Amino acid sequence: MSRAEETLLKRYIDYIWAERGLSPHTLKAYHSDLSIWLSWCTSKGVQLRQAAAADVQQYLADRYAQGHSPRSTARHLSCLRGLYRWMLRERMVAEDPTALIESMKLGRALPKSLSEAETGLLLDEPNPDNAIELRDKAMLELLYATGLRVSELVELTLSQVNLRQGVVRTFGKGSKERLVPVGEQALEWLQRYLREARSELLASGTSDVLFPSRRGRQMTRQTFWHRIVLYANRAGIQSRVSPHVLRHAFATHLLNHGADLRVVQMLLGHSDLSTTQIYTHVARERMKQMHSQHHPRG
Repeated sequence: MSRAEETLLKRYIDYIWAERGLSPHTLKAYHSDLSIWLSWCTSKGVQLRQAAAADVQQYLADRYAQGHSPRSTARHLSCLRGLYRWMLRERMVAEDPTALIESMKLGRALPKSLSEAETGLLLDEPNPDNAIELRDKAMLELLYATGLRVSELVELTLSQVNLRQGVVRTFGKGSKERLVPVGEQALEWLQRYLREARSELLASGTSDVLFPSRRGRQMTRQTFWHRIVLYANRAGIQSRVSPHVLRHAFATHLLNHGADLRVVQMLLGHSDLSTTQIYTHVARERMKQMHSQHHPRG
């Protein structure tokens, strides 16, 4: 990638940050995807500003040939579409090479979840007599109680938690603020963690981070993912487990117990109800069970 292309890419990333308020993690993903496109252009002798629809189609075909998933390739096309629309508005290109390329129609995959029994096993696995595992126990309980994204969880600070009112104030995608209630059990574990373990993890240092790492710093998303996998393996859970799976369990179990879809939407921080409607298969299954159980000819 030339210095001019890197400068152009930085300008575009700054633009979408200001225009859409994307998180650093999302901006990094955009930069990575577009850097791959620029590297491909360099390898093919294609100038970024001279790229044609045929070049974009060949790029997408090459990704398929390399074994990348349709979902990943669709995301790359979306990134390119945004970049070239911006370049067209800025008069850097005469036409948008993605304009006539149809977006890929992808079936939305059903979210993987855990049963309530598996979730119970996972949450009960950490040893609360150990400072690190007590921290993990509080994190797991809070994640299952609130449905936070893992990035929202690891970035929580003390000031974002109101123990008296039992709520967490978090900032989701696009820096949108929301208040999420915390159940009594999660609050109890959070209070015990704050009393018994947090100061030990911080040692002599100071930090506003709610769940510091062993070194007293903000934990990474990857570290917490490894911690969840550790407990899942110890508990003998065969299903694939991750922070996102536990978020799905939160939503699925709420719907199983009669929660309204729009309430779940607000708790998850989805701006569009259609994003939450992926869970309606759960509600349909529940209605079938209720019909079978209660209808005289069920």
